[in-house]
Amino acid sequence: MGLKTMSNNDLAFVILAAGKGTRLKSGLAKVLHRAGGRSLVEHIVRACQSLKPRETVVVVGHQAEQVSAVVEPLDAVTVMQQPQNGTGHAMQVAKRALGRAKFAVVLPGDAPLVRTETLKALLAAHRNGNAAATILSAVLADPSGYGRVVRKTETAVSAIVEESQLTDEQREINEINSAIYCFTLEKLWPALAQVKPNNKHRELYLTDAIAALND
Repeated sequence: MGLKTMSNNDLAFVILAAGKGTRLKSGLAKVLHRAGGRSLVEHIVRACQSLKPRETVVVVGHQAEQVSAVVEPLDAVTVMQQPQNGTGHAMQVAKRALGRAKFAVVLPGDAPLVRTETLKALLAAHRNGNAAATILSAVLADPSGYGRVVRKTETAVSAIVEESQLTDEQREINEINSAIYCFTLEKLWPALAQVKPNNKHRELYLTDAIAALND
């Protein structure tokens, strides 16, 4: 079945686009910067919409009106995250907008090179594996700057550890988290409810739900 004819009525996409992007040192929200003639977030919404999901939800915050003006004409809905208390909190904010979706693919709003084919493969792996969560990862020669994927077995992950929390041993891991996931929502919500803001920013991290799903 081709991409154009496939419908994923049990699937929602959640695009996390509330952040300011302080490292860019720009007055413009990170997701509104342009590449290839379009804003970063527009590239992502278009890649998601090709899979005909039930819903595409964009979590907005910084420069919310401008971001909404870009994504709403593309049939995405927006929800406001205010204050911005981390990626786990953003997911909780999006919960009502997800409706009856069974699965959610979560992406950052600043990953314009993500391809529809990659998302399709991620979703297929998740469904076929009957998984609670499926993570899109990458192996890099230099993984510095990224959270690491800590594996329990060849196919199972025990945790995603942010770089600031890594032990010396975990720093040797070169499999990194892309911040793109697929979740079975009935499993995610109870796991997310267990997550505590035990970090220097006092935020709820979606990555911590991976460890909670293993409990």
